[in-house]
Amino acid sequence: MLAWAVVAGLLGTAATEAFRLLLRWLDLAVLGQGGGLVALAQSLPAWARVAVPAAGGLVAGALLVLARRLGKPETKSDYMEAIVLGDGRIPVAQTMARSASSLVSIASGGSIGREGSMVQLAALCASLLGRRLRFPVERLRVLVACGAAAGLTAAYNAPIAGAFFVAEIVLGSIAMESLGPILIAAVVANIAMRALPGYEPPYAMPTFPTVTGAEVVLFVLLGVLLGAAGAMFLRGLRQARNLFQRTSLPLPLRLALGGLVVGLISWRFPEVWGNGYSVVNSVLHTDWPWALLLMIVAAKSVATLATVGSGAVGGVFTPALFFGCMLGTLFGQGIHQLWPQATAAPFAYGIVGMGAFLAGATQAPLMAILMIFEMTLSYQVMLPLMAASVVAYFIVRSTRSGSMYEITEHRHLRQIERERLRASDMLSLVQPTETVVPETADLQQMSALFLKHPVKYLYVVDAQNRYQGVVPLRQLTAAMTVKGTASGHGRCASDFLSREIPPITQDMNLGAALQRFIEHQGERLPVVRSVNDPELLGVVHKTALLQTYVRLSE
Repeated sequence: MLAWAVVAGLLGTAATEAFRLLLRWLDLAVLGQGGGLVALAQSLPAWARVAVPAAGGLVAGALLVLARRLGKPETKSDYMEAIVLGDGRIPVAQTMARSASSLVSIASGGSIGREGSMVQLAALCASLLGRRLRFPVERLRVLVACGAAAGLTAAYNAPIAGAFFVAEIVLGSIAMESLGPILIAAVVANIAMRALPGYEPPYAMPTFPTVTGAEVVLFVLLGVLLGAAGAMFLRGLRQARNLFQRTSLPLPLRLALGGLVVGLISWRFPEVWGNGYSVVNSVLHTDWPWALLLMIVAAKSVATLATVGSGAVGGVFTPALFFGCMLGTLFGQGIHQLWPQATAAPFAYGIVGMGAFLAGATQAPLMAILMIFEMTLSYQVMLPLMAASVVAYFIVRSTRSGSMYEITEHRHLRQIERERLRASDMLSLVQPTETVVPETADLQQMSALFLKHPVKYLYVVDAQNRYQGVVPLRQLTAAMTVKGTASGHGRCASDFLSREIPPITQDMNLGAALQRFIEHQGERLPVVRSVNDPELLGVVHKTALLQTYVRLSE
Protein backbone atom coordinates (compact mmCIF):
# COMPACT_ATOMS: atom_id res chain seq x y z
CA MET A 1 0.00 0.00 0.00
CA LEU A 2 2.85 2.40 0.77
CA ALA A 3 4.41 1.67 -2.63
CA TRP A 4 1.17 2.40 -4.47
CA ALA A 5 0.77 5.56 -2.37
CA VAL A 6 3.97 6.80 -4.03
CA VAL A 7 2.39 6.27 -7.46
CA ALA A 8 -0.81 8.01 -6.33
CA GLY A 9 1.29 10.96 -5.14
CA LEU A 10 2.98 11.29 -8.54
CA LEU A 11 -0.30 10.98 -10.43
CA GLY A 12 -1.94 13.55 -8.16
CA THR A 13 0.87 16.02 -8.78
CA ALA A 14 0.60 15.51 -12.55
CA ALA A 15 -3.17 16.08 -12.47
CA THR A 16 -2.81 19.24 -10.37
CA GLU A 17 -0.12 20.69 -12.61
CA ALA A 18 -2.12 19.84 -15.73
CA PHE A 19 -5.13 21.76 -14.40
CA ARG A 20 -2.92 24.73 -13.50
CA LEU A 21 -1.37 24.80 -16.98
CA LEU A 22 -4.77 24.52 -18.66
CA LEU A 23 -6.02 27.45 -16.60
CA ARG A 24 -3.01 29.54 -17.59
CA TRP A 25 -3.35 28.56 -21.26
CA LEU A 26 -7.08 29.39 -21.31
CA ASP A 27 -6.51 32.89 -19.96
CA LEU A 28 -3.67 33.42 -22.40
CA ALA A 29 -5.50 32.04 -25.45
CA VAL A 30 -8.92 33.59 -24.86
CA LEU A 31 -8.23 36.80 -22.95
CA GLY A 32 -4.68 37.49 -24.05
CA GLN A 33 -2.89 37.41 -20.71
CA GLY A 34 -1.55 34.48 -18.75
CA GLY A 35 -0.87 36.26 -15.45
CA GLY A 36 -3.00 36.39 -12.31
CA LEU A 37 -6.73 36.85 -12.60
CA VAL A 38 -6.73 40.16 -10.75
CA ALA A 39 -4.08 41.56 -13.09
CA LEU A 40 -6.10 40.21 -16.01
CA ALA A 41 -9.27 41.91 -14.76
CA GLN A 42 -7.43 45.21 -14.31
CA SER A 43 -6.17 45.02 -17.90
CA LEU A 44 -9.65 44.57 -19.37
CA PRO A 45 -12.05 47.41 -20.18
CA ALA A 46 -14.93 47.86 -17.76
CA TRP A 47 -17.53 46.30 -20.08
CA ALA A 48 -15.39 43.18 -20.50
CA ARG A 49 -15.07 42.77 -16.72
CA VAL A 50 -18.85 42.46 -16.61
CA ALA A 51 -19.32 40.36 -19.72
CA VAL A 52 -16.56 37.78 -19.23
CA PRO A 53 -17.76 36.30 -15.87
CA ALA A 54 -21.37 36.21 -17.13
CA ALA A 55 -20.40 34.45 -20.37
CA GLY A 56 -18.11 32.09 -18.48
CA GLY A 57 -20.95 31.22 -16.12
CA LEU A 58 -23.20 30.39 -19.07
CA VAL A 59 -20.64 28.02 -20.60
CA ALA A 60 -19.79 26.50 -17.21
CA GLY A 61 -23.48 25.87 -16.55
CA ALA A 62 -23.89 24.10 -19.88
CA LEU A 63 -20.96 21.84 -19.02
CA LEU A 64 -22.57 21.05 -15.66
CA VAL A 65 -25.78 20.03 -17.43
CA LEU A 66 -23.68 17.71 -19.58
CA ALA A 67 -22.02 16.31 -16.45
CA ARG A 68 -25.40 15.52 -14.93
CA ARG A 69 -26.47 13.64 -18.04
CA LEU A 70 -23.25 11.65 -18.06
CA GLY A 71 -23.57 10.63 -14.42
CA LYS A 72 -25.72 7.97 -12.78
CA PRO A 73 -27.93 8.83 -9.78
CA GLU A 74 -26.40 6.11 -7.61
CA THR A 75 -22.79 7.10 -8.42
CA LYS A 76 -20.81 9.16 -5.92
CA SER A 77 -19.01 11.69 -8.14
CA ASP A 78 -17.43 13.80 -5.39
CA TYR A 79 -14.21 12.29 -4.04
CA MET A 80 -15.26 12.83 -0.42
CA GLU A 81 -18.49 10.92 -0.96
CA ALA A 82 -16.65 8.22 -2.93
CA ILE A 83 -14.30 7.67 0.01
CA VAL A 84 -16.77 7.86 2.89
CA LEU A 85 -20.12 6.79 1.42
CA GLY A 86 -19.18 5.06 -1.83
CA ASP A 87 -16.84 2.32 -2.95
CA GLY A 88 -13.96 4.56 -4.06
CA ARG A 89 -14.99 4.49 -7.73
CA ILE A 90 -15.10 8.01 -9.21
CA PRO A 91 -16.84 8.32 -12.61
CA VAL A 92 -14.45 9.53 -15.32
CA ALA A 93 -16.74 11.26 -17.82
CA GLN A 94 -18.76 13.12 -15.19
CA THR A 95 -15.62 14.24 -13.33
CA MET A 96 -13.99 15.52 -16.52
CA ALA A 97 -17.11 17.47 -17.46
CA ARG A 98 -17.36 19.00 -13.98
CA SER A 99 -13.65 19.86 -14.04
CA ALA A 100 -14.09 21.54 -17.42
CA SER A 101 -16.96 23.56 -15.95
CA SER A 102 -14.77 24.54 -13.01
CA LEU A 103 -11.96 25.50 -15.37
CA VAL A 104 -14.25 27.86 -17.28
CA SER A 105 -15.71 29.37 -14.09
CA ILE A 106 -12.27 30.09 -12.64
CA ALA A 107 -10.70 31.33 -15.88
CA SER A 108 -13.58 33.74 -16.45
CA GLY A 109 -13.13 35.38 -13.04
CA GLY A 110 -15.43 33.37 -10.78
CA SER A 111 -14.76 34.13 -7.11
CA ILE A 112 -13.94 30.56 -6.20
CA GLY A 113 -10.88 28.43 -5.50
CA ARG A 114 -9.21 26.18 -8.04
CA GLU A 115 -8.11 23.63 -5.44
CA GLY A 116 -11.46 21.82 -5.51
CA SER A 117 -11.04 20.55 -9.05
CA MET A 118 -7.33 19.94 -8.58
CA VAL A 119 -8.00 17.60 -5.67
CA GLN A 120 -10.91 15.96 -7.51
CA LEU A 121 -8.73 15.18 -10.54
CA ALA A 122 -5.93 13.87 -8.34
CA ALA A 123 -8.41 11.60 -6.55
CA LEU A 124 -9.77 10.43 -9.92
CA CYS A 125 -6.28 9.38 -11.03
CA ALA A 126 -5.82 7.37 -7.82
CA SER A 127 -9.26 5.80 -8.26
CA LEU A 128 -8.42 4.71 -11.80
CA LEU A 129 -5.12 3.26 -10.56
CA GLY A 130 -6.83 1.25 -7.84
CA ARG A 131 -9.51 0.00 -10.21
CA ARG A 132 -6.86 -1.05 -12.71
CA LEU A 133 -5.12 -3.00 -9.96
CA ARG A 134 -8.49 -4.41 -8.81
CA PHE A 135 -8.07 -3.22 -5.26
CA PRO A 136 -10.77 -4.27 -2.77
CA VAL A 137 -13.10 -1.49 -1.67
CA GLU A 138 -11.32 -0.61 1.59
CA ARG A 139 -7.89 -0.32 -0.06
CA LEU A 140 -9.39 1.58 -3.01
CA ARG A 141 -10.86 4.15 -0.62
CA VAL A 142 -7.48 4.64 1.03
CA LEU A 143 -5.78 5.01 -2.36
CA VAL A 144 -8.32 7.66 -3.41
CA ALA A 145 -7.61 9.46 -0.13
CA CYS A 146 -3.90 9.33 -1.03
CA GLY A 147 -4.65 10.99 -4.36
CA ALA A 148 -6.71 13.70 -2.71
CA ALA A 149 -3.93 14.44 -0.21
CA ALA A 150 -1.43 14.64 -3.08
CA GLY A 151 -3.63 17.12 -4.94
CA LEU A 152 -4.05 19.38 -1.94
CA THR A 153 -0.34 19.20 -1.17
CA ALA A 154 0.58 20.18 -4.70
CA ALA A 155 -1.89 23.06 -4.60
CA TYR A 156 -0.73 24.59 -1.30
CA ASN A 157 2.82 23.32 -0.67
CA ALA A 158 1.68 21.90 2.68
CA PRO A 159 2.18 18.11 2.80
CA ILE A 160 1.40 17.65 6.50
CA ALA A 161 -1.74 19.78 6.32
CA GLY A 162 -2.75 18.07 3.09
CA ALA A 163 -2.54 14.67 4.74
CA PHE A 164 -4.39 15.80 7.84
CA PHE A 165 -7.05 17.52 5.72
CA VAL A 166 -7.98 14.19 4.21
CA ALA A 167 -7.63 12.34 7.51
CA GLU A 168 -9.47 14.90 9.66
CA ILE A 169 -12.18 16.09 7.28
CA VAL A 170 -12.73 13.23 4.85
CA LEU A 171 -11.91 10.08 6.81
CA GLY A 172 -12.65 11.52 10.24
CA SER A 173 -9.82 9.43 11.66
CA ILE A 174 -6.05 9.64 12.06
CA ALA A 175 -5.50 5.89 12.44
CA MET A 176 -2.04 4.99 11.16
CA GLU A 177 -3.38 2.27 8.85
CA SER A 178 -4.87 4.97 6.63
CA LEU A 179 -2.78 8.00 7.64
CA GLY A 180 0.52 6.26 6.80
CA PRO A 181 -0.12 5.87 3.04
CA ILE A 182 -1.70 9.34 2.91
CA LEU A 183 1.44 10.89 4.43
CA ILE A 184 3.64 9.06 1.91
CA ALA A 185 1.52 10.32 -1.00
CA ALA A 186 1.66 13.89 0.35
CA VAL A 187 5.44 13.78 0.76
CA VAL A 188 5.95 12.43 -2.77
CA ALA A 189 3.60 15.06 -4.19
CA ASN A 190 5.48 17.86 -2.45
CA ILE A 191 8.86 16.63 -3.70
CA ALA A 192 7.56 16.21 -7.24
CA MET A 193 5.88 19.63 -7.26
CA ARG A 194 9.03 21.38 -6.10
CA ALA A 195 10.99 19.70 -8.89
CA LEU A 196 8.75 21.15 -11.61
CA PRO A 197 10.13 24.19 -13.50
CA GLY A 198 8.72 27.55 -12.45
CA TYR A 199 7.30 26.28 -9.19
CA GLU A 200 6.66 28.77 -6.41
CA PRO A 201 4.44 28.56 -3.29
CA PRO A 202 1.04 30.24 -3.63
CA TYR A 203 1.65 32.49 -0.61
CA ALA A 204 4.90 34.36 0.08
CA MET A 205 4.79 34.62 3.86
CA PRO A 206 6.79 37.37 5.62
CA THR A 207 8.83 36.56 8.73
CA PHE A 208 6.47 36.23 11.65
CA PRO A 209 7.38 38.55 14.57
CA THR A 210 7.83 37.50 18.18
CA VAL A 211 4.59 37.77 20.15
CA THR A 212 4.75 38.60 23.85
CA GLY A 213 2.77 36.57 26.34
CA ALA A 214 0.18 39.25 27.10
CA GLU A 215 -0.46 39.87 23.41
CA VAL A 216 -1.70 36.30 22.94
CA VAL A 217 -4.93 37.49 24.58
CA LEU A 218 -5.48 39.74 21.56
CA PHE A 219 -5.20 36.74 19.27
CA VAL A 220 -7.83 34.98 21.39
CA LEU A 221 -10.11 37.96 20.74
CA LEU A 222 -9.26 37.63 17.05
CA GLY A 223 -10.39 34.00 17.25
CA VAL A 224 -13.73 35.11 18.70
CA LEU A 225 -14.18 37.66 15.89
CA LEU A 226 -13.27 35.23 13.13
CA GLY A 227 -15.37 32.47 14.66
CA ALA A 228 -18.39 34.75 14.45
CA ALA A 229 -17.42 35.77 10.92
CA GLY A 230 -16.94 32.13 9.94
CA ALA A 231 -20.42 31.25 11.21
CA MET A 232 -21.91 34.12 9.20
CA PHE A 233 -19.97 32.99 6.13
CA LEU A 234 -21.27 29.42 6.37
CA ARG A 235 -24.85 30.57 6.83
CA GLY A 236 -24.42 33.00 3.94
CA LEU A 237 -23.29 30.16 1.66
CA ARG A 238 -26.33 28.11 2.60
CA GLN A 239 -28.71 31.04 2.08
CA ALA A 240 -27.09 31.95 -1.25
CA ARG A 241 -27.60 28.42 -2.57
CA ASN A 242 -31.24 28.47 -1.47
CA LEU A 243 -31.77 31.91 -3.04
CA PHE A 244 -30.44 30.85 -6.44
CA GLN A 245 -32.42 27.61 -6.35
CA ARG A 246 -35.61 29.53 -5.66
CA THR A 247 -35.15 31.48 -8.91
CA SER A 248 -36.06 28.27 -10.79
CA LEU A 249 -33.73 29.31 -13.60
CA PRO A 250 -32.00 26.66 -15.72
CA LEU A 251 -28.54 25.83 -14.45
CA PRO A 252 -26.64 27.72 -17.22
CA LEU A 253 -28.66 30.87 -16.59
CA ARG A 254 -28.13 30.52 -12.85
CA LEU A 255 -24.36 30.39 -13.26
CA ALA A 256 -24.54 33.26 -15.76
CA LEU A 257 -26.46 35.31 -13.18
CA GLY A 258 -23.81 34.57 -10.57
CA GLY A 259 -21.10 35.57 -13.04
CA LEU A 260 -22.98 38.77 -13.83
CA VAL A 261 -22.99 39.70 -10.13
CA VAL A 262 -19.21 39.13 -10.01
CA GLY A 263 -18.77 41.18 -13.17
CA LEU A 264 -20.78 44.12 -11.86
CA ILE A 265 -18.78 44.16 -8.65
CA SER A 266 -15.48 43.91 -10.56
CA TRP A 267 -16.41 47.07 -12.49
CA ARG A 268 -15.28 48.91 -9.38
CA PHE A 269 -13.26 46.22 -7.58
CA PRO A 270 -11.35 43.94 -9.99
CA GLU A 271 -9.74 42.34 -6.90
CA VAL A 272 -12.80 40.07 -6.56
CA TRP A 273 -11.76 37.99 -9.57
CA GLY A 274 -10.31 34.57 -8.83
CA ASN A 275 -9.28 33.01 -5.54
CA GLY A 276 -7.41 36.04 -4.15
CA TYR A 277 -3.80 34.77 -4.09
CA SER A 278 -2.34 38.03 -5.39
CA VAL A 279 -4.44 40.21 -3.08
CA VAL A 280 -3.43 38.22 0.01
CA ASN A 281 0.25 38.37 -0.93
CA SER A 282 -0.03 42.13 -1.45
CA VAL A 283 -1.78 42.71 1.89
CA LEU A 284 0.84 40.65 3.73
CA HIS A 285 3.73 42.72 2.32
CA THR A 286 2.31 46.24 1.91
CA ASP A 287 0.15 48.55 3.97
CA TRP A 288 -3.42 48.82 2.69
CA PRO A 289 -5.78 51.53 3.99
CA TRP A 290 -8.36 50.08 6.34
CA ALA A 291 -11.24 51.56 4.32
CA LEU A 292 -10.05 49.79 1.16
CA LEU A 293 -9.64 46.52 3.06
CA LEU A 294 -13.18 46.82 4.38
CA MET A 295 -14.62 47.48 0.93
CA ILE A 296 -12.66 44.59 -0.58
CA VAL A 297 -13.97 42.24 2.11
CA ALA A 298 -17.57 43.31 1.46
CA ALA A 299 -17.18 43.08 -2.33
CA LYS A 300 -15.42 39.70 -2.21
CA SER A 301 -18.07 38.32 0.15
CA VAL A 302 -20.90 39.13 -2.26
CA ALA A 303 -18.90 37.85 -5.23
CA THR A 304 -18.07 34.56 -3.49
CA LEU A 305 -21.63 34.00 -2.31
CA ALA A 306 -22.89 34.69 -5.84
CA THR A 307 -20.41 32.31 -7.43
CA VAL A 308 -20.86 29.46 -4.97
CA GLY A 309 -24.58 30.01 -4.56
CA SER A 310 -25.20 29.83 -8.29
CA GLY A 311 -23.78 26.31 -8.33
CA ALA A 312 -20.32 26.88 -9.81
CA VAL A 313 -17.87 24.02 -9.26
CA GLY A 314 -14.78 24.95 -7.29
CA GLY A 315 -13.28 25.20 -3.83
CA VAL A 316 -14.13 27.53 -0.97
CA PHE A 317 -10.88 26.69 0.81
CA THR A 318 -8.84 29.54 -0.73
CA PRO A 319 -11.59 32.16 -0.31
CA ALA A 320 -11.67 31.20 3.38
CA LEU A 321 -7.94 31.97 3.63
CA PHE A 322 -8.63 35.28 1.85
CA PHE A 323 -11.31 36.38 4.31
CA GLY A 324 -9.20 35.31 7.28
CA CYS A 325 -6.28 37.40 6.05
CA MET A 326 -8.37 40.49 5.31
CA LEU A 327 -10.29 40.43 8.59
CA GLY A 328 -7.18 39.60 10.60
CA THR A 329 -5.28 42.51 9.05
CA LEU A 330 -8.18 44.86 9.77
CA PHE A 331 -8.17 43.66 13.38
CA GLY A 332 -4.40 44.20 13.58
CA GLN A 333 -4.71 47.74 12.25
CA GLY A 334 -7.38 48.46 14.85
CA ILE A 335 -5.13 47.07 17.60
CA HIS A 336 -2.26 49.35 16.53
CA GLN A 337 -4.57 52.34 16.60
CA LEU A 338 -5.62 51.52 20.17
CA TRP A 339 -2.26 50.14 21.32
CA PRO A 340 0.61 51.55 19.23
CA GLN A 341 3.18 49.64 21.32
CA ALA A 342 1.82 46.26 20.17
CA THR A 343 4.73 44.11 19.00
CA ALA A 344 2.95 42.18 16.24
CA ALA A 345 2.43 44.07 13.00
CA PRO A 346 -1.01 43.96 11.32
CA PHE A 347 0.18 41.34 8.83
CA ALA A 348 0.84 38.96 11.77
CA TYR A 349 -2.83 39.15 12.66
CA GLY A 350 -3.59 38.53 8.99
CA ILE A 351 -1.51 35.34 8.97
CA VAL A 352 -3.10 34.04 12.15
CA GLY A 353 -6.49 35.11 10.81
CA MET A 354 -6.04 32.84 7.80
CA GLY A 355 -5.71 29.82 10.06
CA ALA A 356 -8.44 30.85 12.49
CA PHE A 357 -11.06 31.51 9.81
CA LEU A 358 -10.14 28.26 8.07
CA ALA A 359 -10.37 26.30 11.34
CA GLY A 360 -13.87 27.61 11.99
CA ALA A 361 -15.18 27.26 8.45
CA THR A 362 -13.84 23.73 7.89
CA GLN A 363 -14.31 22.55 11.48
CA ALA A 364 -10.80 21.10 11.24
CA PRO A 365 -8.55 23.13 13.58
CA LEU A 366 -5.62 20.70 13.53
CA MET A 367 -5.39 20.87 9.74
CA ALA A 368 -5.65 24.69 9.75
CA ILE A 369 -2.89 25.07 12.36
CA LEU A 370 -0.57 22.75 10.47
CA MET A 371 -1.20 24.50 7.16
CA ILE A 372 -0.28 27.98 8.42
CA PHE A 373 2.73 26.57 10.24
CA GLU A 374 3.95 24.92 7.04
CA MET A 375 3.40 28.11 5.08
CA THR A 376 5.37 30.27 7.54
CA LEU A 377 7.86 27.66 8.86
CA SER A 378 7.94 29.77 12.01
CA TYR A 379 7.58 28.45 15.55
CA GLN A 380 6.67 31.97 16.69
CA VAL A 381 3.30 31.69 14.97
CA MET A 382 2.23 28.57 16.86
CA LEU A 383 1.00 29.99 20.18
CA PRO A 384 -1.21 32.76 18.77
CA LEU A 385 -2.30 30.49 15.90
CA MET A 386 -3.36 27.66 18.18
CA ALA A 387 -5.22 30.00 20.54
CA ALA A 388 -7.11 31.80 17.76
CA SER A 389 -7.89 28.66 15.73
CA VAL A 390 -9.26 26.64 18.64
CA VAL A 391 -11.42 29.54 19.82
CA ALA A 392 -12.76 30.13 16.29
CA TYR A 393 -13.51 26.42 15.92
CA PHE A 394 -15.59 26.30 19.10
CA ILE A 395 -17.38 29.56 18.29
CA VAL A 396 -18.57 28.18 14.95
CA ARG A 397 -19.40 24.81 16.48
CA SER A 398 -21.45 26.41 19.25
CA THR A 399 -23.56 28.29 16.68
CA ARG A 400 -24.30 25.04 14.81
CA SER A 401 -23.53 26.70 11.50
CA GLY A 402 -22.24 23.50 9.92
CA SER A 403 -19.11 23.28 7.80
CA MET A 404 -17.93 24.12 4.30
CA TYR A 405 -17.99 20.42 3.48
CA GLU A 406 -21.19 18.40 3.47
CA ILE A 407 -19.35 15.25 4.49
CA THR A 408 -18.21 16.95 7.71
CA GLU A 409 -21.78 18.00 8.43
CA HIS A 410 -22.96 14.47 7.66
CA ARG A 411 -20.41 13.02 10.08
CA HIS A 412 -21.34 15.61 12.74
CA LEU A 413 -25.05 14.76 12.46
CA ARG A 414 -24.20 11.07 12.66
CA GLN A 415 -22.16 11.72 15.81
CA ILE A 416 -25.10 13.60 17.34
CA GLU A 417 -27.31 10.63 16.50
CA ARG A 418 -24.84 8.26 18.16
CA GLU A 419 -24.75 10.39 21.29
CA ARG A 420 -28.53 10.50 21.33
CA LEU A 421 -28.71 6.73 21.01
CA ARG A 422 -26.11 6.24 23.73
CA ALA A 423 -28.11 8.50 26.03
CA SER A 424 -31.39 6.79 25.19
CA ASP A 425 -32.77 3.99 27.32
CA MET A 426 -35.22 1.18 26.79
CA LEU A 427 -38.19 3.50 27.26
CA SER A 428 -37.68 4.93 23.76
CA LEU A 429 -37.98 1.42 22.27
CA VAL A 430 -40.93 0.18 24.34
CA GLN A 431 -44.00 -0.97 22.42
CA PRO A 432 -47.41 -1.76 23.98
CA THR A 433 -48.41 -5.40 24.26
CA GLU A 434 -51.77 -7.18 24.32
CA THR A 435 -50.42 -10.47 25.67
CA VAL A 436 -50.91 -9.54 29.32
CA VAL A 437 -53.16 -11.40 31.74
CA PRO A 438 -53.97 -10.91 35.42
CA GLU A 439 -53.01 -13.52 37.97
CA THR A 440 -56.64 -14.63 38.13
CA ALA A 441 -57.02 -15.29 34.38
CA ASP A 442 -58.58 -18.71 33.73
CA LEU A 443 -57.64 -21.33 31.19
CA GLN A 444 -60.14 -20.11 28.61
CA GLN A 445 -58.84 -16.52 28.69
CA MET A 446 -55.23 -17.60 28.34
CA SER A 447 -56.03 -20.03 25.52
CA ALA A 448 -57.88 -17.31 23.63
CA LEU A 449 -54.84 -15.00 23.80
CA PHE A 450 -52.47 -17.73 22.65
CA LEU A 451 -54.77 -18.45 19.69
CA LYS A 452 -55.01 -14.74 18.80
CA HIS A 453 -51.28 -13.91 19.05
CA PRO A 454 -48.39 -16.08 17.77
CA VAL A 455 -46.38 -15.90 21.00
CA LYS A 456 -44.81 -18.41 23.37
CA TYR A 457 -45.40 -16.50 26.59
CA LEU A 458 -48.12 -14.46 28.26
CA TYR A 459 -47.06 -11.79 30.76
CA VAL A 460 -48.70 -12.00 34.18
CA VAL A 461 -49.36 -8.88 36.29
CA ASP A 462 -51.00 -8.31 39.67
CA ALA A 463 -53.78 -5.86 40.44
CA GLN A 464 -51.29 -2.93 40.42
CA ASN A 465 -49.95 -3.93 36.96
CA ARG A 466 -46.68 -5.16 38.46
CA TYR A 467 -44.87 -7.85 36.51
CA GLN A 468 -45.01 -11.26 38.18
CA GLY A 469 -43.67 -13.62 35.50
CA VAL A 470 -44.89 -15.48 32.41
CA VAL A 471 -47.21 -18.31 31.45
CA PRO A 472 -45.33 -20.50 28.93
CA LEU A 473 -47.38 -21.95 26.09
CA ARG A 474 -45.78 -25.35 26.57
CA GLN A 475 -47.00 -25.63 30.20
CA LEU A 476 -50.53 -24.66 29.27
CA THR A 477 -50.53 -27.13 26.37
CA ALA A 478 -49.20 -29.91 28.60
CA ALA A 479 -51.91 -29.32 31.18
CA MET A 480 -54.58 -29.58 28.49
CA THR A 481 -53.27 -32.60 26.60
CA VAL A 482 -51.71 -34.96 29.11
CA LYS A 483 -54.87 -35.75 31.06
CA GLY A 484 -57.44 -33.94 28.95
CA THR A 485 -58.88 -30.48 29.23
CA ALA A 486 -60.55 -31.32 32.50
CA SER A 487 -57.16 -31.35 34.20
CA GLY A 488 -56.87 -27.59 33.71
CA HIS A 489 -60.34 -26.85 35.07
CA GLY A 490 -60.32 -24.37 37.94
CA ARG A 491 -56.67 -23.39 37.48
CA CYS A 492 -55.58 -19.77 36.84
CA ALA A 493 -52.53 -17.93 35.54
CA SER A 494 -50.76 -17.93 38.90
CA ASP A 495 -50.79 -21.75 38.83
CA PHE A 496 -48.74 -21.77 35.62
CA LEU A 497 -46.48 -18.88 36.62
CA SER A 498 -42.81 -19.10 35.56
CA ARG A 499 -39.96 -16.65 36.21
CA GLU A 500 -37.76 -17.88 33.38
CA ILE A 501 -38.04 -14.52 31.55
CA PRO A 502 -36.33 -11.76 33.59
CA PRO A 503 -37.61 -8.33 32.53
CA ILE A 504 -35.61 -5.40 31.18
CA THR A 505 -35.69 -2.17 33.17
CA GLN A 506 -36.36 1.12 31.40
CA ASP A 507 -32.95 2.57 32.37
CA MET A 508 -30.95 -0.43 31.09
CA ASN A 509 -28.36 0.41 28.40
CA LEU A 510 -28.36 -1.09 24.92
CA GLY A 511 -25.47 -3.47 25.56
CA ALA A 512 -27.01 -4.99 28.67
CA ALA A 513 -30.38 -5.36 26.95
CA LEU A 514 -28.75 -7.04 23.96
CA GLN A 515 -27.04 -9.51 26.31
CA ARG A 516 -30.46 -10.39 27.77
CA PHE A 517 -31.72 -11.18 24.27
CA ILE A 518 -28.67 -13.36 23.60
CA GLU A 519 -29.39 -15.33 26.80
CA HIS A 520 -33.13 -15.55 26.13
CA GLN A 521 -32.97 -16.05 22.33
CA GLY A 522 -36.49 -14.74 21.93
CA GLU A 523 -38.00 -12.01 19.76
CA ARG A 524 -39.32 -9.84 22.60
CA LEU A 525 -38.78 -9.14 26.27
CA PRO A 526 -40.94 -7.38 28.87
CA VAL A 527 -39.89 -3.94 30.14
CA VAL A 528 -40.58 -2.78 33.72
CA ARG A 529 -40.03 0.57 35.36
CA SER A 530 -37.33 -0.63 37.78
CA VAL A 531 -36.29 -3.58 39.90
CA ASN A 532 -37.98 -2.08 42.97
CA ASP A 533 -41.02 -0.92 41.01
CA PRO A 534 -41.74 -3.68 38.46
CA GLU A 535 -44.66 -1.96 36.76
CA LEU A 536 -45.03 -3.48 33.29
CA LEU A 537 -44.51 -0.78 30.65
CA GLY A 538 -44.61 -2.93 27.51
CA VAL A 539 -42.18 -4.98 25.43
CA VAL A 540 -39.00 -4.40 23.43
CA HIS A 541 -38.52 -6.31 20.18
CA LYS A 542 -35.12 -7.71 19.27
CA THR A 543 -35.33 -6.26 15.73
CA ALA A 544 -35.77 -2.68 17.01
CA LEU A 545 -32.91 -3.11 19.47
CA LEU A 546 -30.56 -4.49 16.81
CA GLN A 547 -31.43 -1.69 14.37
CA THR A 548 -30.58 0.87 17.04
CA TYR A 549 -27.33 -0.93 17.85
CA VAL A 550 -26.32 -1.00 14.16
CA ARG A 551 -27.01 2.73 13.76
CA LEU A 552 -24.89 3.37 16.83
CA SER A 553 -21.94 1.43 15.41
CA GLU A 554 -21.99 2.98 11.89
